[in-house]
Amino acid sequence: MNPSASEPPPEPQSEPQFKPLSGEPPDGHERPVPLVNVPNLLSAARLAGSPLLLPLAWYEQRGAFLGLFVLLMLTDWLDGKLAVAWRQRTAFGARLDSVADALMYGGLLVGGWLLMPQFVARHAAWIGAALASFALTSLVGLIKFGRLPSYHTLGAKAAWFLSSTGALIVLAGGPTWPFCVAMVVVTATNLEATAISLVLPRWQADVLSIYHAWRQQRPGKA
Repeated sequence: MNPSASEPPPEPQSEPQFKPLSGEPPDGHERPVPLVNVPNLLSAARLAGSPLLLPLAWYEQRGAFLGLFVLLMLTDWLDGKLAVAWRQRTAFGARLDSVADALMYGGLLVGGWLLMPQFVARHAAWIGAALASFALTSLVGLIKFGRLPSYHTLGAKAAWFLSSTGALIVLAGGPTWPFCVAMVVVTATNLEATAISLVLPRWQADVLSIYHAWRQQRPGKA
C-alpha cells in the first residue's frame, strides 16, 4: 500500500490581493499595512480637491486653477514615492490613486475647456484619442476583473509627466506641441494597459510594462 495515498491533498493557497512591483522580492515577515496611511491620505486629498478645479475655471480664476492643479500634481507624485519608501503599498491604495488621478485629469479637461474652449476644440482629435483609449482600458478591466486597472506602468509615469507639463505650458500661454506629444504618449500608455489586462489572468496592481506582465505568465516565472 502506498503510504502517500492516505495523506490528505494540500490545501490550495489563495492568491494574494496585492503583489509587489516586479523585481522587488516580497517580504513575508512584514506587518499588515493599515489602510489609513500617509500615501492614501494624499490620494484622498487629491480625490477631494480635484472637483474644486471646476468652480475656479467657471469663474475664470486661471491663477488659482493653475496653483491648485500643481498642488494636486505634487500629491500624485508624493503618494507613490512615500508608499514605496515607507513600504505602505496596498491594493486599496493603488485603486484609490487611480481613481483620484482620473478625477484630477477629468477636472483638468473640463476646466481647460471652460478656460480655453477654442484650444480644446482645435485639439479635439488628440484629446479624443486619449479619452477613447482610456475608456477602452477601463472597459476591458471592468469586464475581465470587475475593477479598473491600476498598473502604474513606466509608460504611465512618462505620460503623467508629459501631460501635466504640457497642460501647464498651454495654460501659461506657451506652445501647444508638448501637449500634443503628451496625448500621443497617453494614448499609447492606455493601449499598453489594455494589453496588460488581456495578458494577466487576474487583477494585479503595479505592473511595470507589458513585458513584465508577459514574463510573469511564462512557466517558472512568478
